[in-house]
Amino acid sequence: KGQIFLAQRGPKTKNERGCWENPGGGVEFGEKLEDAAKREVMEEYGAEIEIIKQFPAEDHLIPNEKQHWVATTFLAKFKNGSVPKIMEPEKCSNIGWFNLNNLPYPLSIITKLDLEHHSKEISNY
Repeated sequence: KGQIFLAQRGPKTKNERGCWENPGGGVEFGEKLEDAAKREVMEEYGAEIEIIKQFPAEDHLIPNEKQHWVATTFLAKFKNGSVPKIMEPEKCSNIGWFNLNNLPYPLSIITKLDLEHHSKEISNY
């Protein structure tokens, strides 16, 4: 429908509190990246996703917080009947669907990079 699902980082997140971002999280030892993405979305939003495509890894530099992460983003869609909801309110303050030409502010650094590099592919879904 030309919209993207974003979540606003909550008060107990490790960085970029209050920023809107693509959902994500950490990878557990021995876990495949796709499995980690699916698990994180289920834990944080109680919803199942289907992975469509993996984008190249990006350096996620947060200069103000002196942090450097390596982010691997996936283009995914929620499975039919799977409706996301906030499961961890300390990590997520708000969620929503947004048109690519009307995004909330502020966006996280990595979400800005993802949109800059892949917005054409994202808008096709």
